Amino acid sequence: MSNISILGYCRPGYENDTANELTSRYGEARCYGYPVSKKNSGFVLYHLYDGSQLAQTITQFAVHDSIFPRQLVAVFATLNDIEKEDRVGQVLEALKEVEKPFSIFGAIDVEYPDTEEGKTLAKFCRKFTVPLRQALRKAGWLTSKENLGKPKLHIFFESFEICHIGYTLPSYASSDHLGICRLKFPSDAPSRSTLKLEDALVNMLSDKQQAKVLRSGGRAVDLGACPGGWTYQLVKRGMYVEAIDNGLVADSLMSTGLVEHHAADGFTYRPQFGRVDLLVCDMIEQPDRVAKLMGDWLVKHWATHAIFNLKLPMKQRYETVIEAMTLLKSRLNALEDAFAVKVRHLYHDRDEVTVTIVRTSKDEV
Repeated sequence: MSNISILGYCRPGYENDTANELTSRYGEARCYGYPVSKKNSGFVLYHLYDGSQLAQTITQFAVHDSIFPRQLVAVFATLNDIEKEDRVGQVLEALKEVEKPFSIFGAIDVEYPDTEEGKTLAKFCRKFTVPLRQALRKAGWLTSKENLGKPKLHIFFESFEICHIGYTLPSYASSDHLGICRLKFPSDAPSRSTLKLEDALVNMLSDKQQAKVLRSGGRAVDLGACPGGWTYQLVKRGMYVEAIDNGLVADSLMSTGLVEHHAADGFTYRPQFGRVDLLVCDMIEQPDRVAKLMGDWLVKHWATHAIFNLKLPMKQRYETVIEAMTLLKSRLNALEDAFAVKVRHLYHDRDEVTVTIVRTSKDEV
């Protein structure tokens, strides 16, 4: 057994950024603790100084309102020296020694880090899930049938010898295994970057926001469009797109009649009819420069909504994102409209974060 903590899954290499975010966010909420992580491990443990704050801490914000974590699990037990024989029995014994956080859980997920080393655990975790689920139902920890409306129990194997036992709450957690939404690459898309925008549309916008932002027959501008991965997602939804790039856009998109290609500079281009419904941008540029450009389009009403990526430096990535977004949000806050803003390091992102900004009226907020 060990410290009560919040376990955050993340992209390998982003442990420091995840740790900085959790320390900052939970510190602001007076849920004090300290992060522990290993480089390229794919997860962070934020150990709480006061273990009685666990239930309070896990409800401070939902994972989809954070930047770098893929999943946030409230860990209430850890097994450090698991032996090969009867792992199920060892988990059950550990659970007998702790106070039950809830009377019963609705489901179980046996998980592992999203790393090359972690993937060696994948087959074991799949096989282990069935007997563990049966044993936990018999012991009164799990409902007889899966109930996703109740808290979910997570068993996270850091290695074959160490596992962390915790829970997530439905409205605060990712419903995906490992916190990863896996999307199928469309065979007719011109580049794999199309998955970045699809990931954002599916996981960062509500159904209502998608209907509002991706209106069929609406107009969009794609800055840095070549070869058309992001434009593809907009055309698929019936939008007219002004694709801006000095490079070429795929013929398959041009033949739809929905795309106008302009070989122009993304920083000086202006919409053909004065404004568009949606601005998207995946240009390789300094994050503060892109954030300022997006702010110009939104403040001057050249675009109603925006979805864009901010490329990240090698160090101080969390601080870089916060700095760029603080300046952008201060500009938006000065307007009469209100804006729903989200920033996420999505599974299909690499060294970048995705930002969605949906304009609403003040009375909608």
